[in-house]
Amino acid sequence: MKAEEEIRNIFGQLKNLLLAEQEMGSEPPFIPSEVRSYLEGSVSAAHVHNHELAHPDSLEALRAFIGECTRCRLHKGRKHLVFGEGSSQARLAFVGEGPGREEDTAGRPFVGEAGRLLTRIIKAMGLTREEVYICNVVKCRPPGNRDPETDEIETCIPFLKQQLTIIRPEVVCTLGRVAGQGLLGANFRITLERGNWHSHENIPLMPTYHPAYLLRNPAAKRHVWEDVQKIMTFLGLEVKKND
Repeated sequence: MKAEEEIRNIFGQLKNLLLAEQEMGSEPPFIPSEVRSYLEGSVSAAHVHNHELAHPDSLEALRAFIGECTRCRLHKGRKHLVFGEGSSQARLAFVGEGPGREEDTAGRPFVGEAGRLLTRIIKAMGLTREEVYICNVVKCRPPGNRDPETDEIETCIPFLKQQLTIIRPEVVCTLGRVAGQGLLGANFRITLERGNWHSHENIPLMPTYHPAYLLRNPAAKRHVWEDVQKIMTFLGLEVKKND
């Protein structure tokens, strides 16, 4: 019985991944033709139903398209789906890994202790939360605040990428290892590559440490401020000396 449940779970995850890729118009992953035929029979009706929203062109349309998502197992333990917040014309977008307990309760990104630190960083840049955009790789809280797993990320990240496509910020700042790997690939190493410019879909991307890491390692705040100053210089914001 356990083997049968595992097989059903695997097929369910594949079906969710295929549906998400079809919905977003992305290049689908390789799936053997026999398996694909079976899965497409399960998802075709949903794909046709949602065809008109395959490329949502506003944040509101994308949020409506996602709906009360059940595409991966993370929905089972959530209180609220945490979509993201901020300006749809933001010049700067911050991307974290996923909601924590307080974010899950509030339905908003980065409102816990780490979020309050991020707010102070944004203020030090001469900006407000309302002027930037803040979101995550996955929209639902992983149990116990664990890292999101590979299949969960693969199911949800098309929505993050569409958010960035809609906003088209001048700079993306990824916060932590998971966010960096989500947009730059599994070989990304936060300790080696933070502070260096990268690119996502021709958008300049600056990876830095997650605010939660700074709460555990206050000495790293200096590195984050160095990274943030590079973003400020790129955006033409005033960089004050001796900060």
